[in-house]
Amino acid sequence: MQSITLLGATGSIGLSTLDVVARHPDRYRIYALTAHSKIDELAALCLRFHPEVAVVGSADAAQRLSRMLRDSGLKTDVSYGEQALCDVASAAECTTVMAAIVGAAGLKPTLAAAHAGKKVLLANKEALVMSGQLFMDAIAASGATLLPIDSEHNAIFQCLPLNYQRTPDAHGIRKILLTASGGPFLNRDVATLEHVTPEEAVAHPNWSMGRKISVDSASMMNKGLEVIEAHWLFGAAPEQIEVVIHPQSVIHSMVAYADGSVLAQLGNPDMRTPIAHALAYPDRIDSGVEAIDLARIAQLEFHQPDYERFPCLRLAFDALQAGGSAAAVLNAANEIAVEAFLERKIGFRRIPQLIDLVMERLPVAAVNDLGSLLEQDRLARAYALELMHA
Repeated sequence: MQSITLLGATGSIGLSTLDVVARHPDRYRIYALTAHSKIDELAALCLRFHPEVAVVGSADAAQRLSRMLRDSGLKTDVSYGEQALCDVASAAECTTVMAAIVGAAGLKPTLAAAHAGKKVLLANKEALVMSGQLFMDAIAASGATLLPIDSEHNAIFQCLPLNYQRTPDAHGIRKILLTASGGPFLNRDVATLEHVTPEEAVAHPNWSMGRKISVDSASMMNKGLEVIEAHWLFGAAPEQIEVVIHPQSVIHSMVAYADGSVLAQLGNPDMRTPIAHALAYPDRIDSGVEAIDLARIAQLEFHQPDYERFPCLRLAFDALQAGGSAAAVLNAANEIAVEAFLERKIGFRRIPQLIDLVMERLPVAAVNDLGSLLEQDRLARAYALELMHA
């Protein structure tokens, strides 16, 4: 039986994971649940899944959750803070870690799971985008198992040969084809994008996601981060990664081989499919997702991405080519810009402009350890804030 630490239990990935876990009580148990500030929601999940440990973001939140659980007769230990997240991600009682904390906040606990040799189910793309080689070195050194949860990377993983060794050329792989829905603004007049509201940006046509990820999808920064993630996960060079707009979100990604074959993974747009795949790998289990009806879908479209409409995608390719600290700077500037947009402090089109300025003015630096990485992240955030208020 797998014992699971779920980092980010109250988010969309966390709730989908718990839905799959609940369908297979003979295979999975919850060791720890974490949430930053959604205490009521976390308390309800604790009452349902009886974790040994719950982790929240602050001492006040921990006191409140402890009181709620104690009053309900539950003996779950409650702790708080970043170190507590790292502790439950690396605990001996835990075999599997679902890394679903959004953004840079998930970096340290996800790295802790990698260093501890856990089965790491990676839904936090920013952790790998930021730390790149550091993260992959930690996986290799500890013997941890790394399985991607993003629907695109999970699809690619399913289309790769067994025992793939992150060497595309050795396996006859010509290209990795990352599909993208294009988000809510695929067909909107580019001239009107300056007037996009947060409500419009988070209204994804196919997927149900958190606000930050939904904005990233609307700007296609989400796809850009996935390009960088694909580089590290699969060892693909930038020129071996191609983004294809596919509005129906039925084909989740593809792998093109030297013999002309293209293998694709298809399914309804529901994150329970990749979650179930990774949880049970190499087995297959019921995820609760219905099989697709191809006759009903009837038509599948594919288009090349437009960099004028989606400049964030170009910026991500630029960061991947630059190497070093560039991807961490890209991610940090984007997190600041998206938060400002959601708070109505800047317009939608200002997001890529701000990122571009930060990347242009902060020189690419070597990232040899976690300390140097976090310093580049701090500098990028500070500079993004300075530019925003200039």
